[in-house]
Amino acid sequence: MATDFDLEVIERAFVEAAIDPTKWNAAMDVVARATGCVGALLFDTDSRLQGIPQSESVAGATESYINGGWVERDVRYGVVPLFARKAVATDLDLFTADQIARHPYYQEFLAPHGLRWCACVKVASGGCLWSLSLQRSIEQGPFSPAQLLTLANLSRRLGTASAMSRMLGFARVDAALDAFETSRTAAIVFDARGNVLRLNALAERMLNGAVRIIGMRLSSYDRNASNAFDRSLKKILLGTPTSAVTEPVALPRPGQFPILAYVLGLKSIAFNPLAPGQAVAVLIDPETASKPEQATIQACFSLSVAESKLAHRLASGGSLEEVAKACGISYQTARNQLKAIFSKTGTHRQSELVALLSGLCHVPGKTA
Repeated sequence: MATDFDLEVIERAFVEAAIDPTKWNAAMDVVARATGCVGALLFDTDSRLQGIPQSESVAGATESYINGGWVERDVRYGVVPLFARKAVATDLDLFTADQIARHPYYQEFLAPHGLRWCACVKVASGGCLWSLSLQRSIEQGPFSPAQLLTLANLSRRLGTASAMSRMLGFARVDAALDAFETSRTAAIVFDARGNVLRLNALAERMLNGAVRIIGMRLSSYDRNASNAFDRSLKKILLGTPTSAVTEPVALPRPGQFPILAYVLGLKSIAFNPLAPGQAVAVLIDPETASKPEQATIQACFSLSVAESKLAHRLASGGSLEEVAKACGISYQTARNQLKAIFSKTGTHRQSELVALLSGLCHVPGKTA
């Protein structure tokens, strides 16, 4: 097989994807063609993020990888320690050819898809380490020493594209936080590992001894609440690109109503695997949060008086049971009214309704 790979076209595809994150899958198609491989993928070596960029040719194998549980049994993650001293690692750095011929990962997972050999090219992105995985068929055989030298050169060249991606990613994070600040919304951006990346001034002022950032993690003095938030964040980070928002997590505070944290996935907008920010938590303080006027809610969505009263109270983030008691109605009546509100507002969950109503707090001519 030829030893010349078109590194320039690969580098250009990475730069274009860094600027426009919607082009990452197309970039993987370019990589596969430029290296003569069956397919290509880009994945984080420190996590099991789904929805990673991949060429169309390996979509079927990726589906089997996830559904068959191979994502948790991927022996190729063993190449990661080798990245400390070499830019490219292959299957033969982990196993002999005889071991590969008998290993379940290769025979039960890869072989049915006609795949066997792989070269993992290191892509350094700030403190993160990504791998450009080049997939070859059984017939193509392993990469030659000359090809591996060429791919090592590619690793160095992709450093520029990854740096650009992170730079643009930070710029987008700052712009998003500015937008949240302008709309008077407290927000915290998290990286792919669930660590706090940035937060706006409103979020910073909301955090205190009961809810604060410890070791780059958002934490509550209540361990169960902290664990619940971590699960919510993990659900978004490890979910598919269609994962958009989770149910709110209550972060308790002594003598006060809890802060409500809504976690949203940024990759549902445009997934950039090298971007620093992968999720955002919107924080709502029920004691200080602005609520739209009941008349405004009623007029905007053609609600009945009873429905607008319920929606007005739900806008503070309280549970349906609490709001039902405050309105002097049964829980079942409140449920029926909420179903009607969902229908008229085009929402499906209470979290979506609260997010929608919060936007009415700043309609022209109104003050918080």
